[in-house]
Amino acid sequence: MPSAQSSSTASAALSVHPSSPSVLTAQTFRSTARVADIELDEQGRANYEAARRSMPAQAIVDMAALKGNMKRLVEVVGGPESGTAVLGVVKADAYGHGLVPTALAALAGGAAWLGTAKVSEALLLRRAGIGPDRCHIIGWMSSAPAAPLDQLIVNDVDMGIGSFAGIDAALAAARRTARPARIHVAVDTGFGRNGFMPDEFDAALDKLVAGKQAGLLDVVGVYSHLAVADAPNNAAFVANTDDQVTSFSGFVDRMTAAGVPPRIRHLANTAATFTRPDTRFEMVRPGNGLYGYEADPCMGTSSDFGLTPAMSLQAQLGTVKRVPAGQAISYGRTYSAPQATSIAIVPLGYADGIQRSASGFDEQGALGIEHLGGPVRVITKNGPRLCRVSGRVCMDQFLIDLHGYADDLDVREGDTVQLFAPGRGADDLEPTADDWAANASTINYVIYTCLRNRIPRLYLHARDVLSESDLALMDPRSILS
Repeated sequence: MPSAQSSSTASAALSVHPSSPSVLTAQTFRSTARVADIELDEQGRANYEAARRSMPAQAIVDMAALKGNMKRLVEVVGGPESGTAVLGVVKADAYGHGLVPTALAALAGGAAWLGTAKVSEALLLRRAGIGPDRCHIIGWMSSAPAAPLDQLIVNDVDMGIGSFAGIDAALAAARRTARPARIHVAVDTGFGRNGFMPDEFDAALDKLVAGKQAGLLDVVGVYSHLAVADAPNNAAFVANTDDQVTSFSGFVDRMTAAGVPPRIRHLANTAATFTRPDTRFEMVRPGNGLYGYEADPCMGTSSDFGLTPAMSLQAQLGTVKRVPAGQAISYGRTYSAPQATSIAIVPLGYADGIQRSASGFDEQGALGIEHLGGPVRVITKNGPRLCRVSGRVCMDQFLIDLHGYADDLDVREGDTVQLFAPGRGADDLEPTADDWAANASTINYVIYTCLRNRIPRLYLHARDVLSESDLALMDPRSILS
């Protein structure tokens, strides 16, 4: 598959040396690349410095990468005239990248729809200024008796409905607002999560037909979710996906026969968007692909699909000090310095979303086992060095063993280190979210989605990607360039 088209600073780590607080440089991840200045104006530099003062860690999001990823997804389905729309999934604060900026970048890249899980986030998009004249929005998860369905209708937000209580709530909201509810019917094709089961669907259809005839329901679409499309090389899983597609078609046929034919069918996630053309229908819902990552490492890497990871996570070191050989580090004494060394505090912890399962143990520690901690790229006077979480991740911090004296390495408190960003991987001194996921025994989604909001989000290339009217919808303090 084609390789990613990365922007000039998509793999850049911003760093400010403590002795030169007004100088902003980009240290690229490739160790052979030169250091180049990032073109930031006075306001961009001021925003960066303000973020550093508020929190010694920053999540830097490249909006050119977000836009480029969406353009790639639109290209995969055949372009804007293909008859298949691309919905940008921006649930969970856009996988931790920031709801409104990511939504704007996705629209700039050609997304025709935006989608959130929680309906509250769908409403936030409308209230932020992304109106119905700009795009359709759907929120597909709620607890029907308590959901603000009236507000969804009034704000022209579509809703996912997959239960009898959901139909009843949509009907009631339509009566109160005197406007039909635009709904997408969720069906369970074998995932075992949201949606109507086949044996109860006739009863659901009776209610849907009655609601349509009363002018209370506009049955816009039908959707389901695939369980194992991210394993295209597993024959059993491919067969399971085939069964889900067949089941989905059966639901569609039943809706059509009952008199509520869906105008939009949507089933494909990121994996299916790339590998299952038969699932694209009128719309696809790629999630992780928008953020530049593959659906699962078994499918390959981001670049295999022409995607560029959009987020970099960096922090400024706290205390740096020498410790003797045998010094136990952090809770549980699970890591013991194998030799006299310097350790450094990275001021991020599980309260910030750093996975505790990415803690690092060694055989000299109390558990007597080795477990590689999450990777951290440190710039020394001799070039980049990969260090790892040493000992248990704490609530607000973790430690790294520098494997040498800080003075000899020219590593100091305040230096910027990198946890992950676009790159070739930890083995090449370019750690990615995939590397953190591997060390934490989880998936890359978790690594960036769980990052807490006390970490400032800062945006590169916003002015290149967005119109002036869209820039006005962003927090100006978050814009770097």
